[in-house]
Amino acid sequence: MIELQQLEKRYGETHAVRDLNLSFPDGELTALLGPSGCGKTTTLRMINRLIEPSGGRVLLNGQDTRDLRPEALRRGIGYVIQQIGLFPHLSVAQNVATVPDLLGRDRAQTRRRVDELLELTGLDPAVFRGKKPSELSGGQAQRVGVARALAADPPVLLMDEPFGALDPLARDTLQEAFRDIQRRLRKTVIMVTHDIDEALRLGDRVALMRAGQLEQFGTPDDLIHRPASGFVRQFLGEDATLRQLAGRNVTEFLTPGSGQAGLPTIEAALNARSALSVMLREGSDALNVVRDGVTVGTVTWAALRGDEVAPSSRGVGG
Repeated sequence: MIELQQLEKRYGETHAVRDLNLSFPDGELTALLGPSGCGKTTTLRMINRLIEPSGGRVLLNGQDTRDLRPEALRRGIGYVIQQIGLFPHLSVAQNVATVPDLLGRDRAQTRRRVDELLELTGLDPAVFRGKKPSELSGGQAQRVGVARALAADPPVLLMDEPFGALDPLARDTLQEAFRDIQRRLRKTVIMVTHDIDEALRLGDRVALMRAGQLEQFGTPDDLIHRPASGFVRQFLGEDATLRQLAGRNVTEFLTPGSGQAGLPTIEAALNARSALSVMLREGSDALNVVRDGVTVGTVTWAALRGDEVAPSSRGVGG
């Protein structure tokens, strides 16, 4: 568990972060979201002491991080940034093995770990182990950066705009890959982003910041359906629900079963926003979901909405 207690950072008379109190649950991804200059990156860097706080405390499993040597603290925290900074003269395998080698880990064990992580991040070890960073695409380099951050198996992973420099297609692909990785590993992840869609898609919880202070902390559903202020509502926008659905697979809303006769169908690989579009087009409050030609269940309008309001009572399909 990571806790921020009355954390602040001042530069002269200016507060970059002020009186910030937050607890990051173990095994969850928390997105630090907000406009430029709101203090989210400063907050992230105070956690691993790349920036020293002006006041307050950062607790890691109950221990004040000021009582730890910075290098010892950082060895237990993975760190991924937008410009990943791979060592150009080292191979992909050598880049991933950087921290285990510094820690004196067994070479054979490290080699196995490198191959496991390359496979986990979608890179064939046989193809990519010996490549140099100059031979990689932006998305591939970012995958190597994620693998490097995970190489020493840290319980905590900090990510600062990790996918921001990628083109939209590569960003979507890598976001989906990382979501799968997180489902398997359940690391405690704190990710800075200014991208609302990314925060809603990846975050178990979202901390929305404004001018160095916390505006709201909760699940994506909390922020969308129960905004704490006009700023939260305005920042997320009127289409926040649709944006959230676009980042979630339709099977997340599925009622498993053999389906219902006469309903339109949608492929299980599609997102929930596509399901909503089909419902509106077909005038139906439910769809059968099909995978490989077999119906695996039903998704309803109420499930997508997160409530019990059916489209027949909203003028849909009538």
